[in-house]
Amino acid sequence: MPIPPFLKPRILVAATAALALSACFSTPDVMKRSDAKRPAATKQQRPQPIGAASFSSPEAQQCAFDLKQAGVRFTPLPDQDHGGGCTSIDSVKLLDIGTPVSNLGPMTCPLAKNFAAWAQYAVRPAARKFFGQEVVKIETFGTYSCRNIYGGRSGRLSQHAYSNAIDVSGFVLADGRRIMLDGGWKGDRASQDFLRTLHNSACRRFGTVLSPDYNAAHYNHFHMDMSGNGFCR
Repeated sequence: MPIPPFLKPRILVAATAALALSACFSTPDVMKRSDAKRPAATKQQRPQPIGAASFSSPEAQQCAFDLKQAGVRFTPLPDQDHGGGCTSIDSVKLLDIGTPVSNLGPMTCPLAKNFAAWAQYAVRPAARKFFGQEVVKIETFGTYSCRNIYGGRSGRLSQHAYSNAIDVSGFVLADGRRIMLDGGWKGDRASQDFLRTLHNSACRRFGTVLSPDYNAAHYNHFHMDMSGNGFCR
């Protein structure tokens, strides 16, 4: 049946509107095929944000408040899933704890809070006591690292994989002297006393502390994390 001339403009408008709506609410097959051909690895190269907002829990908010009250400068970081089970949840980037620190990456807020307190109430006073001068830098091997426990046979992820650990390798004094775990742990009397004082203090602040006495993998650093319940070696 022929379409009356007066209906043709209305039909054309309706068809145009339907086409526009289909473009808004569906994806053309050619675009679907193109996306499906992308290698899966390219989609996983960057850390993926996690749904929950960082510092949303009362505990995390209290931790951030405590850091501010202690005069620590920091930046909250977004929660991220790095893949492979590795994450950074309620983590921060420390900017200033009163003493410069090398190689700092993401740290869970509780780790950052305890580390800053350890630097203030243990490291600095011990340097004055045993060397008569200030510590001008704390040297570390870093914080976050998506890897398993070194030397472990269980295949379990390290606390570094959760931004929940830090490895401290040494300290620089105001006169330029470097007191390193590698050499200092069994070095001169002042270095030994200084490092063992810091080890004992760390054992009261962190859940797990491992020293050169623990195993060969820790010959050159203190490993400190917030897991465990006072495991100190």
